[in-house]
Amino acid sequence: MKTLLTILLSFFAFTGFSQERELVTVKKTLKLMGSPFSITVVAPSEELGYINIEEAIAEIKRVEKMISSWDEDSETCLINKNAGIKPVRVSRELFRLMKRCKQISDITEGAFDISYASMDEIWKFDGSMKEMPAAEKIKKAVAKVGFEKILLNQEMRTVFLMEKGMKISFGAIGKGYAADKAKEFLVSRQVVGGIIDAAGDLSTWGANVRGEKWSIGIVNPLSKDEIISRVPIVESSVATSGTYEKFVTLNGKRYSHIIDPRTGYPSSGIRQVSIFAKKAKFCDALATAVFIMGKDAGLFLVKQLDGVEVVLIDDFNEVHKSDGILFERKP
Repeated sequence: MKTLLTILLSFFAFTGFSQERELVTVKKTLKLMGSPFSITVVAPSEELGYINIEEAIAEIKRVEKMISSWDEDSETCLINKNAGIKPVRVSRELFRLMKRCKQISDITEGAFDISYASMDEIWKFDGSMKEMPAAEKIKKAVAKVGFEKILLNQEMRTVFLMEKGMKISFGAIGKGYAADKAKEFLVSRQVVGGIIDAAGDLSTWGANVRGEKWSIGIVNPLSKDEIISRVPIVESSVATSGTYEKFVTLNGKRYSHIIDPRTGYPSSGIRQVSIFAKKAKFCDALATAVFIMGKDAGLFLVKQLDGVEVVLIDDFNEVHKSDGILFERKP
């Protein structure tokens, strides 16, 4: 998921520190987890800032090692290999993440589902698809999907996929989770402020060097150079899902890369969803779910959740938002 959020950074002294302790903003952009990441920290010096960034990178790579469905040695890959065969004992960290995924699947009525991975064999968004998948193939793939078929044994700390051919993937929550873990690590290292931008899943803390809270610009999905509005993010996270980058055009119709795991077909009706909440992993998962659920159901769900806000842009480029988001659309 490529970000459509513009990070606004300032380069002045951080309020509350003496002139002898002027802070600097240090930033590094690189590819992690197969996507562009940008890590920004506020530090006493460039040297220490880059050390902090390297520590964050190491933490992100650790998370990737655990949740990757491509790494043959990962816990996730082992779970998939044993689908329909036997339960797999996993680390406490992965077990907690799996529990959270099932909870989100439950509140979104399956719009978010990490067992959607079997659909990857049906829909391709790398330019190789030339015709619509056969309805029968989609039906067979959907039969392998279902969060209720993921059995978690709390006592044994095991995960079991009930049917052969089932697969899980953390593609719709993994980058947000990695951003959260990198932030937690840097906060534990007394880094006073920063942003982890995990391909559009942002986790923030503290303030910029001028003492101001971080802000984002919500961009028009039809024109990346046009900012619709600016929104402050205070000790919070944000994630955006949209159709602007990955899609396929078949028979003159454009299909989004965001697949409804309940039907096996691409979602429609929404161009972009931005979710604001405390944790990036929840923003990441919920942005995908709201995109799939549609405008009305998605807005209704967000209104039931404490500490969660949304900005949604529909296919007519109309902006819809929850009550806690305060901004005026620019003319």
